[in-house]
Amino acid sequence: MNARVLRTELRRSAAPWAGLLVLGGSAAVLFLIDGIWWRGTAGWTAQWTSMAMWTRWLLAFWWPLSVGVGALYGLRDARSGTAELFGTVPKPAWRRAALPAGAMAGVLVAGFGLVVAAGAVQVALGDTGYRPLGWVPISLVAALALAAAAVFGMGVARAVPSVLTPPALVVLALVTVAVLLRFGGDDAMPRPIAAPNRLSLFSPVTVDPREALFTLSGSVHFGQTLWLLGLAATGFALLVAATRRDRLLSLVPVLVGAALALGVLPGDARGTYVVDPAAARPVCDGPVCVTTMDRHRLPELSVRGAEALRILHDVLGDRAPRAIREESEPRALGDLRRLDAGTVLVDFDEREFTRASGRDLTRALVAQGLVPTCYARTDREGGLVEDAAAQSVAASWALGESALVPVETPGAGQYDRQAWDDARAAWTAFAATPPAEQRARIAAVHDAALSCSTDRRLTVLAGSEAR
Repeated sequence: MNARVLRTELRRSAAPWAGLLVLGGSAAVLFLIDGIWWRGTAGWTAQWTSMAMWTRWLLAFWWPLSVGVGALYGLRDARSGTAELFGTVPKPAWRRAALPAGAMAGVLVAGFGLVVAAGAVQVALGDTGYRPLGWVPISLVAALALAAAAVFGMGVARAVPSVLTPPALVVLALVTVAVLLRFGGDDAMPRPIAAPNRLSLFSPVTVDPREALFTLSGSVHFGQTLWLLGLAATGFALLVAATRRDRLLSLVPVLVGAALALGVLPGDARGTYVVDPAAARPVCDGPVCVTTMDRHRLPELSVRGAEALRILHDVLGDRAPRAIREESEPRALGDLRRLDAGTVLVDFDEREFTRASGRDLTRALVAQGLVPTCYARTDREGGLVEDAAAQSVAASWALGESALVPVETPGAGQYDRQAWDDARAAWTAFAATPPAEQRARIAAVHDAALSCSTDRRLTVLAGSEAR
C-alpha cells in the first residue's frame, strides 16, 4: 500500500522535478562549462577525493534550492485548503507526512547521487591508481544535507504557511552559505571568512579544491552529520506539529544537534581541511619520488628524471641537484616556494609539467633544475613569465639545441610578448659567448634563482650585452 502511494506521489507531484533540476543543473555546470574544475591534479575527474569535493562544492547552489523547493512543497496542503480536513483523519500525522517528505528527500538524493556516479565513472576510467575510501563520507554528508534541507523547508512552510516562506528561506540559506559561513581557499589551508571555524562548518558547502591532497577530517564528517540529523528531525517535527506547543518542542532536535556538533567540530582550520597522509606518502624509484596519489606518473618520470639529473650534473657539476621530488607541501596562492639546491621540485599542476612526456618532460626537468622558479605557473597562479623565458634559454643551451624554444602562453599580453622578445635577444647574446663564459652565466643564474633574488634572470644570461 505504501509503495503504491509513494509511486502516486512521485508520479503526480512536482517532487521529481527537484531531482532532475539538481542532476541537470550539475551536469550543465560541470560538463558544459570549461571551468577550473577540468584542470590540474585537483580536477573533478582526476582523483576520487577531488571529485567528491567538487560535487559537494555544488551545494552552494543546491542547498538553498533544496530548502526553497521543500518549503514550496510543504505549502501544498495550505494552497489546496485541505490542511484542516487532513487534521481530522484518524491516520497518524507522521504517516501522512512521511511519504511526501521521503519522496522529496529521495529524489534530491537520487539526482545528486547520479552526478557523483557520473564523476566516479570518469575517475575510474582515468589513469589514477590511488583509490581511497575517504571520498565516500564526503558525498554521503552532501546527500544528507540535501535531504535535511528539503525536510526542514517543508516543516517551516507547514508552520508558517505563507507564499513568502519559500523565497525567504532561499535567500536566507544563500546568504548563509555564500557569505556568512563561507571558507576561503587562497591560504595554505582553507579558512573561514566571517564566522568562527565551528560555526562555519554548519554549512555543508566545501571550498573548490585547489590541492588534490586535501580532504575533510573525520570530526568534520561526524559533527556535520549530527547537525544535519537534528535539522532534519526538526523539519519533520514541524511538519507533523498541530499546536504551538508542538512547534516549540520541534526546535529541540536542531538545538541538541547543534550543541553536539559544536562539541565535535574542530575549532581551527588545521583540523578541518587536512592533507590525506596516505595520498601524500612518498613513493620513490631511486632519486625520483612522487606522492602515492601520483604514483602512476613515476615510471616515466623516473626514466626522464635520470636523464635530466645527468644533464644537470654535466652543466653544474657538484652543485647540481641530486634528486627529483614532487612538491606536496601546501602553500598559499602566490607564496614563495621552499627551494632546495639538492632537489628539483615538480608540481604536476604547472604548465610545463601538466601534459609533458618524453623529451618535453626531460626538458621541463632540466629547466626547473637550472633555473628553479620561486613562484608557480599554474592555472591559478601566473608566476613570472621572465622565469619561464630564462628557463627556456638555459634548457635550450643545456640540451644542445640550436635555437630558442619558447613556451607559448595562452592569451599572452604585451608584457609576456616583451619578455619573450628579451629572451630571444638574451639567447643571441648568450650563444655568442665562449663556452666557459656560458657555464659561468648558467651557474650565476642558478644561484640567483635559488635565492629568489630580484636580479633579472635574462640580464644575467645575456651579460653586459643585454644592458
